[in-house]
Amino acid sequence: MKYNVTIGMEIHAELKTGSKMFCSCKNGLGLEKTPNVNICPVCTAQPGTLPVPNRKAIEAVQRVGLALGCTLRLQSKFDRKNYFYPDIPKGYQISQYDEPFCEHGVMEIEDDGIKKSFRITRIHLEEDTGKSMHPTGEHFTLVDFNRAGVPLMELVTEADFTNGKDVRLFCQKLRQTLRYLEVSDADMEKGQMRCEVNISLYKEGSDRLSGTKSEIKNINSFRSVERSIEYEILRQTGVLEAGGTLVQETRGWDEAKGITVSQRKKESAHDYRYFPEPDIPPFSFTEEYVEKLRSTLPELPDAKFKRFVSEYGLPEADVVTLTEDHHLANYFEAVASELGEKVESKEITVPLERALKLASNYILTELRKYFAENGEDITTIKITPENYAEFIGIVADGKINSSAAQTVLAEMYKGGDNDPSHIIERLNLAQMSDSSELEAIVDTVLVSNEKSVLDFRSGKQNAFQFLIGQIMKETRGKANPKVVADILTEKLK
Repeated sequence: MKYNVTIGMEIHAELKTGSKMFCSCKNGLGLEKTPNVNICPVCTAQPGTLPVPNRKAIEAVQRVGLALGCTLRLQSKFDRKNYFYPDIPKGYQISQYDEPFCEHGVMEIEDDGIKKSFRITRIHLEEDTGKSMHPTGEHFTLVDFNRAGVPLMELVTEADFTNGKDVRLFCQKLRQTLRYLEVSDADMEKGQMRCEVNISLYKEGSDRLSGTKSEIKNINSFRSVERSIEYEILRQTGVLEAGGTLVQETRGWDEAKGITVSQRKKESAHDYRYFPEPDIPPFSFTEEYVEKLRSTLPELPDAKFKRFVSEYGLPEADVVTLTEDHHLANYFEAVASELGEKVESKEITVPLERALKLASNYILTELRKYFAENGEDITTIKITPENYAEFIGIVADGKINSSAAQTVLAEMYKGGDNDPSHIIERLNLAQMSDSSELEAIVDTVLVSNEKSVLDFRSGKQNAFQFLIGQIMKETRGKANPKVVADILTEKLK
């Protein structure tokens, strides 16, 4: 019997605010090395304390909503979500239930040239929990409250997904958007972004929401998002085809074994006994407020991608990588601006399109290689866009060859004197292009390689390349290959 798949997502992201959601404690995103240092009576729920909402966190969630085409509610409120775990100090979590800040958005992804749209049900704001720790070999649990009260955005999708790859692409696109907005680093490996998958199967021809749902938690990478879905589809299919019955439950993803494991019966909304948070008054927003917030949005990934392709004439594959990170995109834009000025002032003689392509190539190959080797990224680079543009101009105009270019860029990456002209002069890397100087060297090589000259004149074309190689060897690789080829061709006539 054939089964179809229905998948929905719940995605949490810790927001990058200076303080926590309802108190003035530092927001360390729960990554502090020392437990329980960023805590106070409010975030540890001491009697008599009252929460004060973080305006920046609310604005951050609303900006995400606007970026994803959501409608912002003009009337909103916080609610209490009641459940009991050691890492919930109050015995309830301040969250949102029926009046979230953002509703009814959409995100578009592209896979192999096919565009797909996925609906967003809501985006709301809540406080994160503490972190339970279970020391190996011990029979007790420790709780670190540094993370308790960190602003936590939750995005809930409609059950529009049918496979793991689309879910992974959606999550990656969301992370990119959050980073463009600079509201969250959304690093899954650090727990700053957490994805939970709701998945069910239904018989072909039946209602697509008729299946029994399982929720998968403990997913800490995009690869694991896709793998956990693939496994769960196989598991549920196996149960149904064997005549078994699925139960609604929460399952955890075991990365080491590559399987999902049952954790507990899935709670429903009524189990949480939601009711309006009595200590925080409801919110009222105006249309003017919404439009002012909209005006703060940066150029978003899709718009930047389209502009890079049309404005810079770069291949789409290059632009995908250049715009993946907004810091890298901004760096390239600064370089492009410098190159434009150099071409306009005739400081660079090649067309701008060629210089831009060269700039893109060296970023995507050499610089990214250095980033990977050193665990760094464009935010830590010591090469200014001005110096990088000067380097590209030197290479584009053939003042150094490709081997020397790699040496110069490596020196620039190390820091210190980042001026490429100084490095070329210091290391004597300038390319020899003087015809009279090179002509004398060509004459010397021809006299020393009479057999190769005769071989060429008898029709052996590889002899020409051999002679070029000997000239380059004589000049220690600094001769301009084009000038050498022209001189050699004339001499061999």
